[in-house]
Amino acid sequence: MGEEPKFKGVLGAIYQTFDKEELYQSIEEKASDLLYLTIKDHPFVDGNKRIGSLLFLHFLAKNNYLVKTTGERKMNDNTIVALALLIASSSPSEKETMINIISNLLKI
Repeated sequence: MGEEPKFKGVLGAIYQTFDKEELYQSIEEKASDLLYLTIKDHPFVDGNKRIGSLLFLHFLAKNNYLVKTTGERKMNDNTIVALALLIASSSPSEKETMINIISNLLKI
């Protein structure tokens, strides 16, 4: 499978529906799943952690969710790097835990 279909699958996953309801309803859940799936599913030949991190930031920015009301970013660069490495080294069985960690950090 080429890069384009794999990445379309990642994007499709964050907008999945069941019985006409989105499975991931919040921006936090969608952004977290986008980061996780881009890193774990390897839709690109190289750079999945970097690309996933940039897509995560871009998705948050496009949804006006990157910056706190104080003007600072919700996550600094060190946090994003740590999350990317944590996701990459996690077991697939820990997916929900990873999604919950990222989602909860975004809510702070």
